[in-house]
Amino acid sequence: MALVEVGRFNRNEAHIVIGRLEADGIPALALDANASIADGSYLFIPVRVMVDEDDAEAARRIIADAA
Repeated sequence: MALVEVGRFNRNEAHIVIGRLEADGIPALALDANASIADGSYLFIPVRVMVDEDDAEAARRIIADAA
């Protein structure tokens, strides 16, 4: 299993995207969601949404259809 990035989003959008993907049976996770939380700059750092490489194409389609 290799993880690939399917998008970068603000903190809230990333978790909405993850919920949408998981509702369609695609496990996903957020990376960098807590980066620099101590100094308050976490709101400026995009959160990477990651999925298994086998699910990447389907995940990108779901994200594009939701936009």
